[in-house]
Amino acid sequence: MSEEDCTLDGFLGGRLLIAQPRKGFRAGHDSVLLAAAVPAQAGSHVLELGAGVGVASLCLGARVPGVEILGVEIDAGLVRLAEANAARNAMAGRVRFEVRDAADASGEAVDHVFFNPPFHPGTGEPSPHAARDRAMREGGDAIAEWTRAALALTRQGGTVTAILRADRVPDLLAASGVHSGVVFPLFPRASEAPKRAIVQLTKGSIGPARTAMGLILHETDGANTQAAEAILRHGAALVLL
Repeated sequence: MSEEDCTLDGFLGGRLLIAQPRKGFRAGHDSVLLAAAVPAQAGSHVLELGAGVGVASLCLGARVPGVEILGVEIDAGLVRLAEANAARNAMAGRVRFEVRDAADASGEAVDHVFFNPPFHPGTGEPSPHAARDRAMREGGDAIAEWTRAALALTRQGGTVTAILRADRVPDLLAASGVHSGVVFPLFPRASEAPKRAIVQLTKGSIGPARTAMGLILHETDGANTQAAEAILRHGAALVLL
């Protein structure tokens, strides 16, 4: 896939310019929110599963100078775009990408792993765009497979962070085994039930997951809340309290 088949989109209030395909899966607010929730620091080694064109990895790299990130993605065309996006945003070298299945649990353990798994079970009418279909629909039990791979690749005391549909949170927690964590709901508006949630597991911490107060994304008029705007436009961290 060439950049001629892409749009050039701004993230973090235009701090990042990202090429992504005109058709097929396109990253949005979920990727920015996910990156904001990863508790990385300068010197941390971080892995993203299913990195796509690199939006979440590059948002994390922009927020935390000195972090080293590897994004793995099964689609070689998207990896080429991700590498070009890293270079465009002056992060080539410390934010890298390679072709690999997200469920592959081989490799050295890192400080933090994060991912945005396919959202829909592998049933129903497939998308005409193969890359979008692969990104959005599960083959097998992707949430469980990616969770187990992420935990295997995380050092003791490190974290696994995922954003997913709120109704799929029990599937991720069931796959997490004994590791405890936090469920952080994302509410479209104050009066609405959450459609998405961020789950963060701490490897080696045992006990039930707790549910945090979460984040309201939009005011009643559809504008971003002040808290959401700080993350989506200004690159603030999302602390999962």
